Formats: sequence, structure tokens, C-alpha cells
Amino acid sequence: MSAASGAPFALGNMPPSARMITLDQQLVAAPLGVIFALARDVEHWPALLPHYRRVRFLERTSDGGGVVTMAAVRPFGLVAWPTWWTSEMQVADGAGGAPWIRYRHIRGVTRHMEVLWAFRQDAAGTTVKILHMWNGPPWPLIGDLAARRVIGPLFVHGIASRTLAGLARVAEQSA
Repeated sequence: MSAASGAPFALGNMPPSARMITLDQQLVAAPLGVIFALARDVEHWPALLPHYRRVRFLERTSDGGGVVTMAAVRPFGLVAWPTWWTSEMQVADGAGGAPWIRYRHIRGVTRHMEVLWAFRQDAAGTTVKILHMWNGPPWPLIGDLAARRVIGPLFVHGIASRTLAGLARVAEQSA
């Protein structure tokens, strides 16, 4: 893929509410710059995180974001359930405050999901929060239930918590 070709997305604030909300949070014993660099460098996640199969930019924007497609597995014992999604990605490097990364899923089962990675330097390291908000898939009768009882807790949290823990391990080892 070539250099950045477009203006950054303006994904805006997270929605005020959603039917499905997951929050993963961890204190990482590493400087903010280290964990933020790992989090924004999504193309290298498959080399660092065993549950990621592939990450590829379809388009790049000048902030380091763009349109990115990701594929991961969610392990359930001996079964590794394949997942994939495509997102718009916006990166704010913290020039005007704390850095953050925003995603809006545009393809896959989780289409319209809103995601925020927020970073805050603390005395003991960096607090990283990953917030997912979504109203669920447009499936009559079962969409809301599927989002709140299955997709959110089992898949979204299951993958996000592994991603955060894995990136934290790498950051702490390199710090």
C-alpha cells in the first residue's frame, strides 16, 4: 500500500448511549508513547498477537488511520472461531491533549459499532481503555439479544481483552 492519500476521518464523539457497551481497561507499566505507538501500528498486530490473523489497510489517511480490515480468532477451548471486520480508523496523537484512536466498523457483523481507544499517563504507567458501543445487528427479534448476550461479552470483550493484554505485555517488555 502506498503512502497516506487522504484526509483523516472525522468520526466525532462516541454516541451518548447504545444497547451494547463493553469496556476493557488496563494499567500498562510503560510510558504512554510506547503503548500508543503499538496500538496505532495495527498492521503489525498479527506479528505480536497470536489471535490476530491479518490486518491490512485498504486506504490510508494522513493521521495514520484509514480504512482497515482486520481478522482475528476468538478461542473457545480447542475451537478458534474466525472473525473479521472493516473499520474507518482515526488517530489523534495527543497534540491537543491525550491521544486516542477511534474506529467505526463499516463492514462485517459488527457494522456501525463505534470504538474508542483512550490513553492516560499515570504515575505507575499508562491507563488504556477500549470502549465498544453498538446497537446490534439488524436481525429481527434476536439482534439486540445477540449483541448484548453473545457478540459483546463473548466476541468483542474476548478479542479486545486479549488485544489489550498482549499489547501491554509487549509495551512492558520494551519499556
